[in-house]
Amino acid sequence: MKQRIAFIGGGNMGRSLIGGLIAKGADPAQLVVADPYAPTLQSLQAQYNVQTVSNNADAVRDADVVLLAVKPQELRNVISSLQEQLLRTRPLLISIAAGILATDIQRWAGGVPVVRCMPNRPAMQGCGVTALYANDLVTDENCTLAEQILGAVGATLWVERETDMDTVTAISGSGPAYFFLLIEMLEAAGQSLGLSPEVARKLAVETAYGSGFMAHESSDSPATLRQQVTSKGGTTEAALKHLEANNVRAIFSQAVAAAAQRSAQLAKELGN
Repeated sequence: MKQRIAFIGGGNMGRSLIGGLIAKGADPAQLVVADPYAPTLQSLQAQYNVQTVSNNADAVRDADVVLLAVKPQELRNVISSLQEQLLRTRPLLISIAAGILATDIQRWAGGVPVVRCMPNRPAMQGCGVTALYANDLVTDENCTLAEQILGAVGATLWVERETDMDTVTAISGSGPAYFFLLIEMLEAAGQSLGLSPEVARKLAVETAYGSGFMAHESSDSPATLRQQVTSKGGTTEAALKHLEANNVRAIFSQAVAAAAQRSAQLAKELGN
């Protein structure tokens, strides 16, 4: 990858992408990071030998790609302050700010190609999944480049409708928290039945890890995998019957819908 990439924001996700890109062969000299927090810049420079600046305008001056990794509430001011420069050089903008529409980013920037992304927390471990959406100014070459960049930290997929990003946010963006809650509940249940905290946590965490790995590697559907673990009249069936009787599917469906609705609401609030 020969393109010069400017990162606006050197927080956890920005750092993960930098590390992933370098691990896949990117030249650190082609990566520049802007962040107002000096210790963050010092840490990134020491760990990855990337260029660092405290001023956003300095970072984007010669950039082919500008990756926006700032808080959603800060994004409008950041882009607006760079509008003149962005219009002059017309880099590809890649935003990982949750809830901000590509149409709003394009409007604030004055009309440049925008790819909106929703990575999730496991990207920090290199095993995330990122959904991408491209506005009408994005070329096929831009799409390939965006996919290469986000692919440095896990799987990628494209959605055709920007409204789908609200569902993506509810499924994969918020999704890790659902699994962490399940691990937390399994751990607590084990302790309530007499296991030590250490044993309960080990069993819950390793079971989640192994189950996720099986689902990832298997060609069978999750429903089929569940059925394979569930013996008629056995312990698993007893647990699942209790969950089904208490409407676990409806409760979970409603929870995901609430997350999607909140994502759409935030987009409206932050895009004004």
